[in-house]
Amino acid sequence: MNHPLARLFPALALGLTLILPPALFAADRPDNTPPDGFVALYNGKDLSGWKGLVGNPKTRAAMKPEDLSAAQKVADEKMRAHWKSVDGVLVFDGKGDSLCAVKDYADFELYVDWKIEKGGDSGIYVRGTPQIQIWDTEWEPYFKHGADKGSGSFWNNQKHPKFPDVKADKPAGQWNSFHIKMVGEKATIKLNGKVVVNDVTLENYWERDKPVYPTGQIELQNHGNTLYFKNIYVRELTAK
Repeated sequence: MNHPLARLFPALALGLTLILPPALFAADRPDNTPPDGFVALYNGKDLSGWKGLVGNPKTRAAMKPEDLSAAQKVADEKMRAHWKSVDGVLVFDGKGDSLCAVKDYADFELYVDWKIEKGGDSGIYVRGTPQIQIWDTEWEPYFKHGADKGSGSFWNNQKHPKFPDVKADKPAGQWNSFHIKMVGEKATIKLNGKVVVNDVTLENYWERDKPVYPTGQIELQNHGNTLYFKNIYVRELTAK
């Protein structure tokens, strides 16, 4: 047997079965274990580092600190009633509101795995702004909204592209993986390893006459159906 690794592993030259260490095969990383340089937003155990949704960036900025604090307590109670950590997965029961990271982020790189059920609809808010679209791309009632074009794009854009360059979704019920890089007003997004958005501007949904906010929270969007998320990793990027 003339295997290219035979020099390193003589057993191959003898035709013996050789089990290599996982690192040599680039085996999948254990769930909720961040890569080097990244922080896990979800620890795989509980809702630490997450909070309930209060308003939007514009309304929150207008609130008095004491009013915001009181509203946040109510939102957190509601959040804990509908979002749970189950066997290493964040599960939403389809009721309540979106789930928000406690910290605000400016430029960042984000990984997140997600799964929806048949007819599912969700998204990822970046800097508190909707949204990187997630939906069942085979659900015909959504075709009129562009679901057949795929997930991963800025669905609320009006001036810049709102649909993905390619459709890369796996069927409802299977796990999908986002890799999102947000720098300034622009983002590049990979879905299941394919670039679906390439350096596209995210528009400010809340104030159309302004650019997207320079910082804001990451949110897992509620659209009234059961959702699943895991492997949520973020790395902050230093501004140039």
